[in-house]
Amino acid sequence: MPKMTIDGIEIEVPAGITVLQACEMAGKEIPRFCYHERLSVAGNCRMCLVEQEKAPKPVASCAMPVAEGMVIKTDSPLVKKARQGVMEFLLINHPLDCPICDQGGECDLQDQAMAYGHHSSRYSEQKRAIPDKEFGPIVKTIMTRCIQCTRCIRFATEVAGVEVLGATGRGEHMEITTYVEKTINSELSGNLADICPVGALTHKPYAFIFRPWELRKIQSIDVMDAVGSAIRIDARGGEVLRVLPRINDDVNEEWLGDKSRYAIDGLRRQRLDRPYLRVNGKLKPVTWPEALDAIAGRVKGLQGTRVAAIAGDFADAESMFALKGLMNALGSPNLDCRQDGAALDPKARASWLFNSTIAGIEKADAILIVGSNPRWEAPVLNARIRKRYLRGGLKVGVIGPKLDLTYPYQHLGQTGDVLGQVASGAHSFAEALKNAKAPMLILGQGALRGPEGAAVLGTARKLADTCDLVREDWNGFNVLQVAAARVGGMEIGFVPQANGRDVAGILEGASKGEIDFVYLLGADEIDMTRLGKAFVVYQGHHGDAGAHRADVILPGAAFTEKSGIYVNTEGRAQMAESAIVPLGDAKEDWAILRALSEKLGHTLPYDTLDELRRALFKAAPNLQQLGTVVPAGWESFGGSGTLTARAFQMPIANYYMTDPISRASETMAKCTEAFVAPITGTGTHG
Repeated sequence: MPKMTIDGIEIEVPAGITVLQACEMAGKEIPRFCYHERLSVAGNCRMCLVEQEKAPKPVASCAMPVAEGMVIKTDSPLVKKARQGVMEFLLINHPLDCPICDQGGECDLQDQAMAYGHHSSRYSEQKRAIPDKEFGPIVKTIMTRCIQCTRCIRFATEVAGVEVLGATGRGEHMEITTYVEKTINSELSGNLADICPVGALTHKPYAFIFRPWELRKIQSIDVMDAVGSAIRIDARGGEVLRVLPRINDDVNEEWLGDKSRYAIDGLRRQRLDRPYLRVNGKLKPVTWPEALDAIAGRVKGLQGTRVAAIAGDFADAESMFALKGLMNALGSPNLDCRQDGAALDPKARASWLFNSTIAGIEKADAILIVGSNPRWEAPVLNARIRKRYLRGGLKVGVIGPKLDLTYPYQHLGQTGDVLGQVASGAHSFAEALKNAKAPMLILGQGALRGPEGAAVLGTARKLADTCDLVREDWNGFNVLQVAAARVGGMEIGFVPQANGRDVAGILEGASKGEIDFVYLLGADEIDMTRLGKAFVVYQGHHGDAGAHRADVILPGAAFTEKSGIYVNTEGRAQMAESAIVPLGDAKEDWAILRALSEKLGHTLPYDTLDELRRALFKAAPNLQQLGTVVPAGWESFGGSGTLTARAFQMPIANYYMTDPISRASETMAKCTEAFVAPITGTGTHG
């Protein structure tokens, strides 16, 4: 490790890092615009200049590797003058937009001009102006503000994997633009506005709506997919106005998918804000006691086997635990959290977890993706695979439809029998997995749904053995979930009890008149026409499919309006926090179930959320270890049978509309029209 001196302080630093990184290790702040920790080095802006002993001129610290005996000064008169000169050049053509710029208050250029700039400019010529670009419904452009740091180009190319941005022209005529006039078709495009150090790229859905200092900032967890990205919810009054990513190197690094950011405008539309009761075929508003009495009157006298419950994709662990307790008290074994019918084995944790962990993707050297489109199902996780690909030495195989995954792969086929060939060792890709140091299988919900789901799971389990995916220090068997509630539901056992029915059995029983009462906890993705004449209670926050079919509607709180535990696809339990109060007469889901249990004469044994969580942690100890992945034991699971040439059907047909919140979002409707409709030939606003 080389030793160097920074501002008179001798420090030992790791070999291979840059002078900028070494200065930060020494506690010195180095201003920068083009440098970003997760992007390649460009050395464009020169704001990070420092003085190096024996060097003829200041050096760009972001591009200079450390060396033994190097002497650096970060606060000398030469450095101060150099930074003032650089800042003067950067501001030559920058417009005086600060009072009307959405970046105001969060602008690196503002902050560094104050800290390192000069009090006046010597430039008196006319400023240049650049036409704004049309990047689509997500990113707003004011390109005259651009300082040509090229962060956006490097992010789009390296992280998002969409090579559409570049620089044209030279000198004063240089512009950042798309190669041809087109929108930025990436599920990670919102990050472009985050990394822009000036106001050239901002968030179009948030334009001119707020100032950052007006907002309350609440740290929470994203539930729009199963990755569990760390987010910050910004709210004003009783409204969520913005969602931004937080840094979590183990999960999302500092990136966030567009749906997770911009679907929040759907929280204001089609909301359920009061209880409803269906009278003479029409829903009419009622009071809470009237709604609960109607449910109690219908449940009274029913056998437990004629009662069922299905949990949806946004349900928190506490509400599912309360509903399970209520169903047990009623004597009902018919409950399920797998509303898509995926064949996850309740007896084996390893059968539903991403066992390698998301960060473990960076160790893999061979990946087989089966029945999954990670670019749509988990954009941040897909970016991690691309990051691993860019390092080299990664071989990727795909069984499923041909997709643009932002990295090259070998397409092995679309049907289940190809998976059987790999598992038996008859396929050439089996050798690639066997010879890999850290082989990985990513099994998607598209493979686990349908009549062969259990056989697919069993075959994948066999593949893990034949290709040596599971070793003493490595578990390469991974299931990629798409629903934030799924792993939490599996952990607490929200699955059919002894002799109970799963989702398919519940729907079949309801259609045949064998199930008289169905409780939907935010479940909207099932075939409502198969519920027959059953009495349906829908507890949720949006007027989506479940509410349209319901006989009683109980308005619940959205994920931004309650504190709840969600478990991501790795099995990492995390706490989502309340940013605003529930809308209208809506209540937190656990509290609704607690009140209902009292009406039904089976009062749940807790009166507060803390008491409920103590009972939850006792029943499912893994959930108590917040932020930690508890490894699963390796055991047998899955069904048997020979896989046929049945093509896998992807669980997501439109990334921008997958749930009640995103289907109610105006921004997601615009994205669907811009990106999905041209591909499918249909235009829909959900």
